[in-house]
Amino acid sequence: MVGAVPKPRADIRADRTTSGARGRALRTALISVLVPLSLTLVQCGKAPNPAALAANSQANVQGNVPANVQVVAKTNQQVASSDTFEDRFPAPQFRERFPSASEGFLQRQMSDFSPKRAVQQQPEQAPYKVASLAPQAPYQRPPREDLTTLVSMKSSAFPYFGNNPASDAPFLNISKGDRRGHRSYSGRVFWQDETYNDNRVLMHVPEHFDVRKPGVIVVFFHGNGATLERDVRDRQLVPQQVTDSGANAILLAPQMAVDAADSSAGKFWQAGGLKRFLEESANHLARLTGDPNSARAFANMPIVIVGYSGGFLPTAWSLEVGGISDRVRGVVLLDAVYGEMDKFASWIESHRSGFFVSSYTRYTARRDRELMSTLRQKGIAVSEDMDGPLRPGSVVFVETGDGITHRDYVTRAWTRDPLKDVLVKMSATPALALTRVASTNPSSR
Repeated sequence: MVGAVPKPRADIRADRTTSGARGRALRTALISVLVPLSLTLVQCGKAPNPAALAANSQANVQGNVPANVQVVAKTNQQVASSDTFEDRFPAPQFRERFPSASEGFLQRQMSDFSPKRAVQQQPEQAPYKVASLAPQAPYQRPPREDLTTLVSMKSSAFPYFGNNPASDAPFLNISKGDRRGHRSYSGRVFWQDETYNDNRVLMHVPEHFDVRKPGVIVVFFHGNGATLERDVRDRQLVPQQVTDSGANAILLAPQMAVDAADSSAGKFWQAGGLKRFLEESANHLARLTGDPNSARAFANMPIVIVGYSGGFLPTAWSLEVGGISDRVRGVVLLDAVYGEMDKFASWIESHRSGFFVSSYTRYTARRDRELMSTLRQKGIAVSEDMDGPLRPGSVVFVETGDGITHRDYVTRAWTRDPLKDVLVKMSATPALALTRVASTNPSSR
């Protein structure tokens, strides 16, 4: 019949339709599986875990994948459930971004770049002794350096707010606004905050000093127009003279009026002023030498007072009212007899176990000769040269000739370094029993 479709062709079309549908389903399934796989390979650069791949693609193909594929995914779901994003892409660790101490440069501190002072290494001593037939020298402690420092002390000469004993009037006798000052005998005004406000003391302990041996404290009163560092230490070389003498002696030099033409004694005008000064100094010296138990030794050590120029005033008042004149074993005046001769004569007469030395130029010659005459009238023998040793009761006056200037008198009087010469002569006299000369002669230094 015309127009009828033969039966065999209809069956063929039906088969084609069924097979085409199956092909499309397979292609869809393969595309759904291969696309995530290709993306994963591109991102990671290596083949992923099959179980992880199945787990990742399960949500995308579950509705389109045949039953057998879904079964495989479900079978591997338990394996992939613990494989998280952090497991597949772990965060970089600190050690992976920065090198360890053994792999990188050593860390440096700022102190590593500061200049280093060369230090001579001392050989370490073995904790044991090695037997030897040869005699071994005993170990000697390396010598320490001289100790020279400035220490603030309450009992030093200034500041001073008491009276001037010469007039029994306040020492600070002039004011200008909030400032207070002192008008000197010459009429010049010195202000307290500039001239009378330094309470420091120059302390010097030689390297050879031994507090366990008999020793002496040298108290040095400087003259007018001086400072401890510029003049006493550097120009007059007083600490060096103490060291070079070899005597077992230490130095205390209080700052008087700072760089001023004034001889005021400050707290040394007061009764017991020198005693309080030495008591406080004993504690500072004990700390300075590193032996707190030595404070008592310093507090009982004999004293030698040295006054230069304007230092005659605190020297005289310390002998008169200082409170410990019995500890004073010697007095040395370097061109310094400008007055207070009665106080010097009184101490010499009542302390015959000590010695007295006065060296003078033409500026003080008249007063020195007057003091010599007074002593001779009291029956006290007076010598006029420094050739012999100093003994208990020695009274010596030495006149120096032309060419010896007052300014350089501390370093050049009857001899170079006169303070050193006095300490050497004192140490060489066993009867004084004040000091012992060091084992080596420092004058060769």
